[in-house]
Amino acid sequence: MATNKSRLYPLEQIRNIGIIAHIDAGKTTTTERILYYTGRTYKLGNIDEGTTVTDWMAQEKERGITIVSAAITTFWTPKQGPFANIPARINLIDTPGHVDFTAEVERSLRVLDGGVTVLDAEEGVQSQSETVWRQADKYKVPRICFVNKMDKIGADFFATLASIKKRLGAPAYPINLPLGAESDFKGIIDLFDQKAYVWDETDPYGAKFVETPIPPTEKEKVEKYRHELIEKIVETDEALLVKYLAQEELDINDLKKALRRAVIDYKIVPVMAGSSLRNKGVQPLLDAVVQYLPSPVDIEKVEGINPKTNQKEIRKQVIEAPFAALAFKIQVDPHVGKLTYLRVYSGKLKSGTSVANSVKNDQERISRILLMHANAREEIPEAYAGEIIVVVGLKNTATGDTLCDGLAPIILESISFPEPVISLAIEPQTKADQEKLGYALSRLSEEDPTFRIKSDLETGQTIISGMGELHLEILVDRMHREFRVAANVGSPQVAYRETIKNTATAEGKYIRQTGGRGQYGHCFLRVEPMGRGEGFQFVSEIRGGAIPQEFISSIQKGVREKMDIGVLAGYPIVDMKVAVYDGSYHDVDSSDIAFKIAGSLALEEAVKRANLCLLEPIMKVEVTIPEEFMGDVIGDLSAKRAQILSSGHRANSVIITALVPLSEMSGYVTTLRSMTQGRGSAYMEPSHYEEVPQNIADKIVAKVKGNVKES
Repeated sequence: MATNKSRLYPLEQIRNIGIIAHIDAGKTTTTERILYYTGRTYKLGNIDEGTTVTDWMAQEKERGITIVSAAITTFWTPKQGPFANIPARINLIDTPGHVDFTAEVERSLRVLDGGVTVLDAEEGVQSQSETVWRQADKYKVPRICFVNKMDKIGADFFATLASIKKRLGAPAYPINLPLGAESDFKGIIDLFDQKAYVWDETDPYGAKFVETPIPPTEKEKVEKYRHELIEKIVETDEALLVKYLAQEELDINDLKKALRRAVIDYKIVPVMAGSSLRNKGVQPLLDAVVQYLPSPVDIEKVEGINPKTNQKEIRKQVIEAPFAALAFKIQVDPHVGKLTYLRVYSGKLKSGTSVANSVKNDQERISRILLMHANAREEIPEAYAGEIIVVVGLKNTATGDTLCDGLAPIILESISFPEPVISLAIEPQTKADQEKLGYALSRLSEEDPTFRIKSDLETGQTIISGMGELHLEILVDRMHREFRVAANVGSPQVAYRETIKNTATAEGKYIRQTGGRGQYGHCFLRVEPMGRGEGFQFVSEIRGGAIPQEFISSIQKGVREKMDIGVLAGYPIVDMKVAVYDGSYHDVDSSDIAFKIAGSLALEEAVKRANLCLLEPIMKVEVTIPEEFMGDVIGDLSAKRAQILSSGHRANSVIITALVPLSEMSGYVTTLRSMTQGRGSAYMEPSHYEEVPQNIADKIVAKVKGNVKES
């Protein structure tokens, strides 16, 4: 157990970073090398052998992909630069690359101070690279780009650098260059020190590398990129600019300090080269993480809302400030129970104390505090500002909730997650599985905010929804393995939505007289369309007490319930504003249930008058194929109602980007492989919802209503 003294690192020596990238860019391999070189592990983990630390789940080992983000704490001391010989504590999160697990990336980026974006040197910037980059932009996370797989056939550092600038619009500048490429990749050239570092080919662990002069063939290239880098750095620093224009000698450490400030302000994104699998270039990357990515001190303060005053409040990221932390992940452990991951922004937290959940207006007791090393745990007595920890004992805290000192309440910005796009029906095989299924589903939905559950009242089935087929497949597999639930699963269905195009009004009246006390509810509703993705808004325009205030929430409840089950084809209604503007009540007979039913009846009638239509999820598809198949593939996509956005070349391949309805993409990867002799690959991610063409919508509605037999 670490002592309190050794754990209390100064805030400026802490780095909270995430490894983010497209699937198969090499995030987990890079993380494994970081853990090895920092002394956290004593052997190099390998994805193919299932020996990685961060991919610890059975499903991750079997499939060779990351499914859940894993947090690890490690330490590194740079040998040179402004932070030379000062040990830094690195809290590292390895995130998934597959779009189905986008929630893991979203919640990790929300609580991180910096990120390392890993790119494949042959593929360059891919679709998911763009997605994670936009997610990092949303939370203003400073980044370093690591161009990995420099040893791969077709690796091109400079083409990748160009695609970072073009596709990501990033102010990208290399701080080191690769020495060779493909099978000739030997090491890197540091642009600041103008020295080459060559890794010893006889050392299987990549721990040894030697400093050598820059080969004469590389000098011109080094001069060009060094000049561009220094010019960009001095642009961001007035004192250095004056010296530069006066042609004075610039100190390397001053340049590195200025680069650090520019990275934190997102004026420069440093780009580095390496090959994690061949153990080359990872130590300089670790140096750069410590040198250029921010500590909690650089972020300085965090903003939130005071729940008592509703005013904006600023909390300094220091140990002396009142305690505030954001819950960004829930994990259910079969031995320990519910684990809640927290990023502590200010103050300190002791085990055995109570804290306030300012979102739920509730008290929670912290029974234990743990430091996580993937799935291994280390118990600690207290945690401090700047740390990423796990606490045990919380009952009602969910992802995105704020925990804080009850005497200084604050609500920090929560985390927004995308809507699920695909659903399937699931039912227990036996009566005994019925209860276990309910428990398993509630536990998994607690962990994963993009996993939704609803019951189909007509069929009695449970419908689960997620971000993709793989997402649901993994969840069903986890139910079977972790919760021992035997269940029958239907085929995946597209998660359609309903919405309205026009404004309309309707009356809802529910009157029942059954000897004794009756039921009376009466309201008028107006429905108005909202912008795509804007959700639902309910307002009361009741004046003069036509309906008492206590019944307004009952009307809203009835409206919500009707929206959830839909009107046109049984799909949820979205992007709509509902206003209750008139009605009447009875002194004796009016009740919550009567107004709830009236609200539901009024909504059904109003949306029918408001030109109800179906929406379908549209996917952004990126297809990589050999050039000779381009015509066939574009023709096939066009037949699937695709909107072709662009096509471009990279090495010997053509990359086609298109928007295609999800309903047309079932089994597409198999189709593509047969069309391209197994040489094509496709990547899909949700883009947005769009109206379904009328002829197709009619078929869907008819099918749902049972007018058409399924083929």
